[in-house]
Amino acid sequence: MAYLSMGEAHRRITEYLNRFSDAVSSQDVTSLKQLFAVSSNSPPLLSLADALNVFQDANRLIKQYDKYAQFGEILVPLLRSFQSYRLGNLGDSYHAFEKSANAFIQEFRNWESAWALEALYVIAFEIRVLAERADRELASFGKTPEKLKGAGSFLMKVFGVLAGKGSKRVGALYVTCQLFKIYFKLGTVHLCRSVIRSIETARIFDFEEFPKRDKVTYMYYTGRLEVFNENFPAADQKLSYALMHCNPRSEANIRMILKYLIPVKLSIGILPKDWLLDKYNLVEYSNVVLALKRGDLRLLRHALQEHEDRFLRSGVYLVLEKLELQVYQRLVKKIYIIQKQKDPSKAHQVKLEVIVKALQWLEMDMDIDEVECIMAILIYKNLVKGYFAHKSKVLVLSKQDPFPKLIGKPVNS
Repeated sequence: MAYLSMGEAHRRITEYLNRFSDAVSSQDVTSLKQLFAVSSNSPPLLSLADALNVFQDANRLIKQYDKYAQFGEILVPLLRSFQSYRLGNLGDSYHAFEKSANAFIQEFRNWESAWALEALYVIAFEIRVLAERADRELASFGKTPEKLKGAGSFLMKVFGVLAGKGSKRVGALYVTCQLFKIYFKLGTVHLCRSVIRSIETARIFDFEEFPKRDKVTYMYYTGRLEVFNENFPAADQKLSYALMHCNPRSEANIRMILKYLIPVKLSIGILPKDWLLDKYNLVEYSNVVLALKRGDLRLLRHALQEHEDRFLRSGVYLVLEKLELQVYQRLVKKIYIIQKQKDPSKAHQVKLEVIVKALQWLEMDMDIDEVECIMAILIYKNLVKGYFAHKSKVLVLSKQDPFPKLIGKPVNS
């Protein structure tokens, strides 16, 4: 850091305080929201932090003038948060920021209009980001990470302020999305339920009145929750909404949505095009799709094994594992098609030993009893129409539509 005189440090702090009081008095949210962005590393805020580390008496400066003093409970801890952040004390920075944010909430509650909503968005974002970084710092010291949990409690308080009637309620969805990010990160996704209930059952909310960005994020997270709960039709609807309304230039966001939408689509029998997987770098699904097309169980298992970590981390491994039944269906269908070409009159009679041989060719070692059991499941799940001639060990396929399509419905578990 270049040398900074006491006078220059004083000037920078005073300039920041003036900008703050002017922004509030003129209700200029564009200026105000920038003044809370601790983690943004913007040059003006970094130079403010440097000034605070030279001029140690900013608190006295705030108390000296009424126009600053009225916001003292917001400003004193906020400046301390900037200072600590610049010095790399992330736990202290979070703690001070939360104190400032609490004081801001009190002010915001008293303002009639929702003019400062975007500043509140910045505060909600910062509280989450600072908590994440503070927790990483705590973990590196061998201490228990606890700040993100605290940030979740704070945001629930903010949600309560916004969820009432009036113009402020449109901010509730942004805060909800920040809460989702925290709950997913902490692995406490069950806590999402109460917030979702508030959004989806409260008569005061009309979903379409929320900003598009927030609706897309909300549908993405609630879609992921439905995947988690294995409610695939709802997951399909929500994730498809997110994809349809996502900014087409936001490739990273589209990729995030597709990471969950593709397994959901596969589970209801809809296969993505190869170009889609290439364009959004989702090649981990290529062999899964190929296995479904070919009826190749070995390929599916290899694909799941190869990308196991990735699939487990994103929580879609179990969804993909259940595709095995569709792969078996495809295998039987291929045998049926080959038999139909050779002898159409006997095509609908598939000997179990033929299926056993096909699986052996794929290096899948199964005996006739195991195959019979799998065929029984396919019939039960309505993936195959037919019955067993148990004595002769033959699967007799229906002459009418022996392989029903899923038509957008998952294989019923």
